[in-house]
Amino acid sequence: MESRFRILFLVLPIFAFGLSGCAATKNLFGFGEEETPPPAEIPEGQVIEPEVERREIREADIDSEDFEIGAFIGVMSIEDFGSNVVYGARIAYHVTSGFFVEGSVGQSEGGLTSFEVLSGGAPLLSDSERQLTYYNLNIGYNILPGEAFIGEGRAFNSALYISAGLGSTRFAGDDRFTVNFGAGYRFLITDSIALHVDFRDHLFDIDLLGEEKTAHNLEGTLGVTVFF
Repeated sequence: MESRFRILFLVLPIFAFGLSGCAATKNLFGFGEEETPPPAEIPEGQVIEPEVERREIREADIDSEDFEIGAFIGVMSIEDFGSNVVYGARIAYHVTSGFFVEGSVGQSEGGLTSFEVLSGGAPLLSDSERQLTYYNLNIGYNILPGEAFIGEGRAFNSALYISAGLGSTRFAGDDRFTVNFGAGYRFLITDSIALHVDFRDHLFDIDLLGEEKTAHNLEGTLGVTVFF
């Protein structure tokens, strides 16, 4: 009986030591269960709001309508008959953003020729015959569409364009077939109102002073148009 108790007291310490050794061995070689560390606290990020001062720019756009109508006034130099005021009206249809078709009518008046001034004789033309009236049908193209800036924060649509066409000119008591060509600059003040500066040459044949020749009649005008 005593021998059994002695064996029991010897076995218990050895068993307890073996359990503790196994646990230590598992932890040493990475087989033991490790406690999961608590999640680290995520620092609150600070959102940086960019402080950018934006300029408010209102850009005048061409109105969504394709028709343009307006009036013009300027100076026309009628070859051999001096320079005088020219005025008229035009209407245009914008086929695309680049191409447009334009019809125009203008009126001016020829002065005395150098021959009439020097000779002092009878005038070559009556007052009614000196009146010049032309009708033109042109095709135009916007070659340099862009923007024009006035001061800070003000941008306006603009375009440099060319145009050419055919027409008829009533002058010196006769209707004359006319070819015209030129260039212009369009500046939009608002979405539907534009300023125009145009320079054109009107060519027709004339023989009042003897030999027939092609007369170059230069014109420079300032106009206002409305899109509708």
